[in-house]
Amino acid sequence: MATQTKLWNFSAGPAILPPSVFERAADAVRELRADGHAPGSPGVGMSILEVSHRSKPYEAITFGAEKLCHEVLGIPETHQVLFLQGGASLQFAMIPMNLREAGKRACYVDTGVWSQKAIAESQPLGETQVIASSAATNYDRIPAFPGGEAYAGASYVHITTNNTIFGTEYESIPRAEGDVPLVIDFSSHAGSRPMALENAALGYAGAQKNLGPSGVTLVYIRKDLLAKKPAGHVPVILRYATHAKEPSLYNTPNTFGVLVLKLVLEWMRDEGGLAAIGERNDRKAGKLYAALDASALFQPHAQPGSRSRMNVTWTAAGAPEAEREAITNKFLKEAQAAGFDGLKGHRSVGGLRASIYNAFPEAGVDALVDFINEFERKL
Repeated sequence: MATQTKLWNFSAGPAILPPSVFERAADAVRELRADGHAPGSPGVGMSILEVSHRSKPYEAITFGAEKLCHEVLGIPETHQVLFLQGGASLQFAMIPMNLREAGKRACYVDTGVWSQKAIAESQPLGETQVIASSAATNYDRIPAFPGGEAYAGASYVHITTNNTIFGTEYESIPRAEGDVPLVIDFSSHAGSRPMALENAALGYAGAQKNLGPSGVTLVYIRKDLLAKKPAGHVPVILRYATHAKEPSLYNTPNTFGVLVLKLVLEWMRDEGGLAAIGERNDRKAGKLYAALDASALFQPHAQPGSRSRMNVTWTAAGAPEAEREAITNKFLKEAQAAGFDGLKGHRSVGGLRASIYNAFPEAGVDALVDFINEFERKL
């Protein structure tokens, strides 16, 4: 089994970052460099933690990060990129505030906890309809995306494209029929592989999964939606048009977080872009799912065809029900002692979960597979 001095971090977020990004971010804390902290550029005499968000060095960071979102993530130029705060949870409220049209319902696909939270924020603001759900099977699959008749005339239709807690993922981003805007929460697999982001009128992602530290939320929104007047009163700071007009500088942004996001995007570009990263993520997830499918003790929660490449969830379903909790606790205790951190599953599913985001090394997946096989052999 592979060994290391630092824990293998399988946390769902805040999550692992590339070592080179840590080094460059630490350098920026000591002294920020000009030109968006470009290597070799002169220092500005201040830390990223103290530089003004209205300064030229910070403008190079935020506008550079915005450009990289288009170039690396594939966000189309028809959409405005915004760096906001409040996490995906604030977006649950901002979306119905900004996109609802008078007399029109909002439609949601229910794939677990985070989509349920989004639905709950929409309900007080008007008619909210769940048009598909996998609740009946404890969210172990992605339900088929409904045809246009299910959401015809709606203000928008919302989906969560990767479900961190249940370990499910849309194989591809669907296209909504007609002129109904599609909204996607792609927080926990943003940048994990090439995706048809152009299919969404609005997308949002908390950075702390795959793009950077906590405290930054990436939003991209089709520019024509910025001109639409909200159906009701929306505070100025909660309007997308406000942040688009003052490009992510209306209020003091998370300057450090945006810098780290920019550094992560540069790392992704230098790693070969989404195609290369996607191939590596497919390989990592494939190894772990293969081990679990071959196990007589463990069983993945998510069904084939709906399995997340980022968040692998499983239970000790092969053991007698009365023994499963004890086996899971034994696994977690021995895994922690062996250097594996963050493997406890969410209470909604129980069992175990390994989050293997972009920066998680393949060697760590290999080590976990070895540990799973040895644990079962010795049990």
